[in-house]
Amino acid sequence: MSSALLMTAVAAAQEAAEPTFLGINPGGWVSLAILIVFALLIWKKVPGAVGRALDSKIALIRDQLAEAEALRKEAEALKAEYEKKAASVDKDREALLDRARHEAKEIVAKAKKDSEALIERRTRMAEDKIAAEERTAVEQLRAAAADAAAKAAARIIADRHDASTDAKLVDQAIKEIGR
Repeated sequence: MSSALLMTAVAAAQEAAEPTFLGINPGGWVSLAILIVFALLIWKKVPGAVGRALDSKIALIRDQLAEAEALRKEAEALKAEYEKKAASVDKDREALLDRARHEAKEIVAKAKKDSEALIERRTRMAEDKIAAEERTAVEQLRAAAADAAAKAAARIIADRHDASTDAKLVDQAIKEIGR
């Protein structure tokens, strides 16, 4: 009869050691909440929206490159027009050509800089995602280790208590409940 009380007391101690709700421990609820948040993000198509925003930025950069190309062609057309004019206008034509080349170089340099920044942002996002996955894996490993340690401790406590020690603990628990 005392071993039945002991088993009941041990089972109650194990339940008290890890609070649960609907049979799920707090870590399980946190994991469930994270999964729900990720599901909502995917359901609301947030990754697609981010991708579309990045694609629109890429399209804008392509438009700027096309505009730079058009400006370069326009400058070349102006050059051809001014070459047909008299030699006295030659000095002004060279200045205009130099300015157009400089602007075209600036636009191309800006477009390259913007595309490099975009690549850097995407790389950083990928690295952040990898780091988050690594943290999640470490947290899961720690949780598994903690669970194994708790089970091992319960097994050791159960192995080291004999019937007389259990009877004393049960009697003490009954006295405390009586108070």
